Amino acid sequence: MISMIIKMSLIVLAHVILTLCLWKYRGDKKVTALWRIFIGIIYGCCAVLSTHFGVAYSHMVLNVRDLGPLIAGLYFDPVSGIIAGLIGGIERYIAGTYFGVGSYTRIACSLSTCLSGFVAAVLHIFIFKKKKPSATYSFFMGAVMEVFHMYVVFITHRNDMEMAFYVVKICSVPMIIFCGLGLAIVSLAIRLLSEKDYKPFIRLKDEETKVSQQFQFWLFIVTGTIIVLSFLFAFAIQTETALQQTRSQLRTQADDIKATYTKVKKYGDDTSIIHFHVGQEGSFDIIQKNGSILAGDHKGNLIKQKDLEKVWSYKKNEFVTETFFENVSFCYIEQLSDDEILLVRLPASEVYEDRDAASYENAFADILLFAVIYVLISMLVKAIVVDNLDLVNQSLSKITNGNLNETVSVYNSSEFASLSNDINQTVAVLKSYIEAAEKRIAQELEFAKTIQESALPKNFDFQGGRFEIYATMNPAKEIGGDFYDFFFTGLDKFCIVIADVSGKGIPAALFMMRSKTAIRTMAESGLAPSEVLERANNTLCEGNDADMFVTVWIGILDLKTGIMKCTNAGHEYPMIRKAAGDFELLKDKHSAAVAIMEDMKFKEYELRLEKGDTIFVYTDGLPEGIDKEKEQFGTDRILDALNKNKDVSMERLLPRISRELHVFVGEEEQFDDETMVGFKFIGYEN
Repeated sequence: MISMIIKMSLIVLAHVILTLCLWKYRGDKKVTALWRIFIGIIYGCCAVLSTHFGVAYSHMVLNVRDLGPLIAGLYFDPVSGIIAGLIGGIERYIAGTYFGVGSYTRIACSLSTCLSGFVAAVLHIFIFKKKKPSATYSFFMGAVMEVFHMYVVFITHRNDMEMAFYVVKICSVPMIIFCGLGLAIVSLAIRLLSEKDYKPFIRLKDEETKVSQQFQFWLFIVTGTIIVLSFLFAFAIQTETALQQTRSQLRTQADDIKATYTKVKKYGDDTSIIHFHVGQEGSFDIIQKNGSILAGDHKGNLIKQKDLEKVWSYKKNEFVTETFFENVSFCYIEQLSDDEILLVRLPASEVYEDRDAASYENAFADILLFAVIYVLISMLVKAIVVDNLDLVNQSLSKITNGNLNETVSVYNSSEFASLSNDINQTVAVLKSYIEAAEKRIAQELEFAKTIQESALPKNFDFQGGRFEIYATMNPAKEIGGDFYDFFFTGLDKFCIVIADVSGKGIPAALFMMRSKTAIRTMAESGLAPSEVLERANNTLCEGNDADMFVTVWIGILDLKTGIMKCTNAGHEYPMIRKAAGDFELLKDKHSAAVAIMEDMKFKEYELRLEKGDTIFVYTDGLPEGIDKEKEQFGTDRILDALNKNKDVSMERLLPRISRELHVFVGEEEQFDDETMVGFKFIGYEN
């Protein structure tokens, strides 16, 4: 026991030291994609090491495998927690299935570890709002995760509950305690390291305590008390049921033994032929007054004097609980004659085995139910009361700081509606100012739209007649994040670009202008498409604090040879039509979107265009347009529309595609920006 405690403590301490080192190095700095992956791999490896270097205890192996994903997801980043959980969980399943490492519990262990990463991510985002949980909540979460772990052992071994109960009985308490303590210590250490004024052992004054904290405390106390009382009541009923069943079983067995013994004696047969099974580990014995055992499981032996005195001290036909043959047992004693007495016994461990297994399972189920109820009620109260109070206070703070455009709009109950109306009435005299401000903003948006549209090329007439090109851009809002571009990069090199910036509105429009400039600048320098995007990617990653990105399709055509070099950075598949055929979807090589991370490489491929070949590229606003039934327009409908109009000019073709989309969507709001570019290769230069 002491050795197990020391080893488990050292493993938990290793997790704490690793976490503090990483936290001291990174702290609350912005989490990049590479950092997320790195943290996930680090804690995933911790989970893997826990699988293979657990602590041996009572023929079982203890570990804190779930601790790594929980730490990664709760204290660093949700994605890191998911990565760590998947690494640890999948490796645990593989090790158990193919290498015999804990194969009995492989499903429960791998499921628990995988789920711990997702649970940590959900809690991090929706419950703690990316803040660090307290030590109390951390202990609670770590313990509940291990409770789920043990509960799944029961669920996945319904046909072998005896072994499942043995595993749970040995492993549950130490794993629950050490996983909970590990998270609690990590929480305490991180908050002491990052918050100078953090005083964990000083009780806050009432006016400093948040409503949510007070509610959660009393919810924990009340709900926990109810669940404990419910468990104790069920435990008492199960105990009484087990005793009643045991009494009935012992009495029935005693009657059968007595009848058989009487028959054997009547015919003068040897009493050694009497055999009865009393449960799995129970026994029966017919004991003479001198202490010799005449028949039964201990036939031929002498009962100890103290046990003999106890047997003969009880009344005829009596149920007792005594220690016989070194085991605490439930016994039925019946006097057969003046010199013989029947002792039928069943060990207490066997009597209570089903009760104990059911109690463990019920306790785990109650704890999981308590955790779910606690979280859901906390979320509900936070959503209905606390969040609305925060919204009111935020609005009040903005108003008192001079933001007279702010209004309080919390109307989910009569109390909040009344409060909102009272506050709004105090700024009613400034409505005219608010309306003027809104008009000014609308004018500015219209001006921004004009600027954005002017940045897109509108001249589709090129001398020489070597190709035909046309493009349209219809933003979903006043301004959009899509753009297209086409230009010569040399005497016989023509570049086509179409792109879609993540998000909408002004941020997307600003990033769109920056992306367009970067791509065009790189392309005009004569670089290949993949190199254009590689350099533009590094340029756009600089200062990209909003984590925006842009999907791009770029093609550079050699007008002499008809060879077009292309790169697709996470954009929609282009559609190609050979001169005498129909439009078809070209599932080209895809790379990651631009501006996700620095120093990325982009795949490049070639197309050979013959005379009359056509290329149609577009943004996701076309295939993802939805009708009132929430069905998407899809690429198949785009192809149908293109092929119905394949012989018309580009200038007529694109508006027809747009009209087909709008007929399909009907009165539904436009889903996203709709941008299209059509290019037809007329012929090579002589």
